[in-house]
Amino acid sequence: MASEQSTSRSGGMELGRFLYARRTQTRPDQVGLTVGTGLRRTPGLRREELATLAGISIDYYVRLERGKETRPSPSVLDALARALRLDDAEHRHLRELATQAARYAPEPPPPPSRTVRPHLKLVLDTLRPSPAYIISRSMDLLAWNPGGLALYADLADWPATQRNLARYLFLHPTARTLFRDDWEYQVRGCVARLRAQAGLDPDAPDLTSLVGELLLKSPEFAKLWERYDVVGRKKTRKTFHHPEVGTLTLSGQSMHLDDTPGQRLGVYTADPGTPDHDAMLLLDLTAPPTAGHSATKVEQERRTQS
Repeated sequence: MASEQSTSRSGGMELGRFLYARRTQTRPDQVGLTVGTGLRRTPGLRREELATLAGISIDYYVRLERGKETRPSPSVLDALARALRLDDAEHRHLRELATQAARYAPEPPPPPSRTVRPHLKLVLDTLRPSPAYIISRSMDLLAWNPGGLALYADLADWPATQRNLARYLFLHPTARTLFRDDWEYQVRGCVARLRAQAGLDPDAPDLTSLVGELLLKSPEFAKLWERYDVVGRKKTRKTFHHPEVGTLTLSGQSMHLDDTPGQRLGVYTADPGTPDHDAMLLLDLTAPPTAGHSATKVEQERRTQS
């Protein structure tokens, strides 16, 4: 019972954080309000303005934002979503946060799996020369083919247990050069994905550990984290300025894997006969052979460290 109450309080606080972030980033003119000439100390909507737009009392809204009200009705959530002009993904996230806070989910989500099944490692091999990898929900690199690791230039220099795509983006010196064409898209999408995951499981050790490290080490990450964006603007094509094979633009695809909670497969492709495909093929051919399936090595290193 105590554990459920703690989870409910945690969920209520996360719901409040999300509402606060969306409220303070919504300008009055975006929702049809006329702004007077006086100085506004609030960066976005005031609490009373949002409560009025949603048709709820200011006291009730304050309780929601402070995490003290954990059972808002679906109609209240829909009204807040309309008032804040949330898109479909943000509206869905708001509902998921409210479900978690109210504890009326039928059962907790299954714990994320870190074990990559053997046949998935074979899939990675069959995808060559396309760079491919499998990551956890916290973006740890669990398995890869040679190009899948080599594509993220110099990531192989890190120990297997430290190879995480979010950590790479914000803390590896090569990352900003690799993605210099669309750096902002990359980091915003990365933080939004982590924010959405952490919002639904705020006490999960794999997420809190990574987020805590990045908040401490990267001011840029900390600034984006406070925005509480949960929808990343994804580009289907991504340009890599790679130090070994030059510039290549690839089409990316990410998909969840069946029966492996939290794991996703990422694949990059290029049209045959193009310079991008030639560069991708060169990357696969020149990648160190040890860059292949090292998920087992990752687990061995983790056991050794623990």
